Amino acid sequence: MEEKERLQKFMAECGIASRRKCEEIILQKKVKVNGQVITELGVKVDNNDVVEYDGKIISKENEKVYILLNKPIGYVTTVDDQFSRDTVLDLVKVNERIVPVGRLDMYTSGAIILTNDGDFVYKVTHPKHEIEKTYNVTIKGIITKEEVETLSNGVDIGDYITKKAKVKILKIDKEKNISRLEIVIHEGKNRQVRRMCEAIGKKVLALHRSKIGNLSVKDLKIGEWRYLRNNEIKFF
Repeated sequence: MEEKERLQKFMAECGIASRRKCEEIILQKKVKVNGQVITELGVKVDNNDVVEYDGKIISKENEKVYILLNKPIGYVTTVDDQFSRDTVLDLVKVNERIVPVGRLDMYTSGAIILTNDGDFVYKVTHPKHEIEKTYNVTIKGIITKEEVETLSNGVDIGDYITKKAKVKILKIDKEKNISRLEIVIHEGKNRQVRRMCEAIGKKVLALHRSKIGNLSVKDLKIGEWRYLRNNEIKFF
């Protein structure tokens, strides 16, 4: 007999969204199980149950796909955007229903993974796995060694004190009054790198995520994508 699993996990594995987002969708009363609208968390299902989302029956994909995209500025990392903005799914056209793994804000470019494997989404995004993300940051002003040390040791970004980060200066241009940094973090707070820089009084002029773990987008042009190789998937 097949073991039942939580509805939000089943939905994530169907490629609807992350588990956390699926929980929100359930509470918004957008999901039916065997014809009944679900209004609370805790429901369990298996492949014998008929699960509907927004009026369409959903099921698990047989083939898992894993995609690396070099996201351009101006695209949001959501499946359905309430403001009808361009999303990363407008750039990646595949037959499978895929979702972004984590997020990048609209004005940040760079590496983002898309997949229909809900367990993979959970593994990569859960803080306990501490997957490193590498960012190239251009800030206004000349950064000091003391400010680099402050960023490295953790800063108060309002509702959270960041954990230790790896920070190094890539370039200082006194004529243009800008500094370029590489910042490596393993957390995923909303707009974290921007807020870290704001916490030391520096405005971010450009932000690009160059790597997720050991996955780099240096060989992908902005807007291009490719499937992950088996050894890359196993890294996570």
